[in-house]
Amino acid sequence: MNEELAITVGAAARAARVRLGLTQADVAERVGIAMEVYSRMERGKVLPSVTTLRRLCQVLRIGADTLLGLEVEALDPPMEEGAAATPGEDPPRLRRLVRALRALDAVQLKAVAQVVHGALGLLRR
Repeated sequence: MNEELAITVGAAARAARVRLGLTQADVAERVGIAMEVYSRMERGKVLPSVTTLRRLCQVLRIGADTLLGLEVEALDPPMEEGAAATPGEDPPRLRRLVRALRALDAVQLKAVAQVVHGALGLLRR
């Protein structure tokens, strides 16, 4: 039963994540769990705690009944690539880029900034 439930929760979470145009890393960050844990959850390998289930419902904008497979929610069409999940929110590509930049040290970040400024200069010509 737990394995079946884990698969149901994972499939519903994945469908909601894709519908919102989010990455696994986006969801994990917003829920407050490691990306690897969220990935295992989506694959039906682990069940979320009650607290995590609640946060998943909030982040994925999905009812607990739907996430638990008790009811099927009508899904909105998938979002266009580059579209923000909510007004005023950055698109998924930009969020991934910012996450990658945060991992850089000061020297690496300065080098990336120089490359970007150089590329922008070429594009403006």
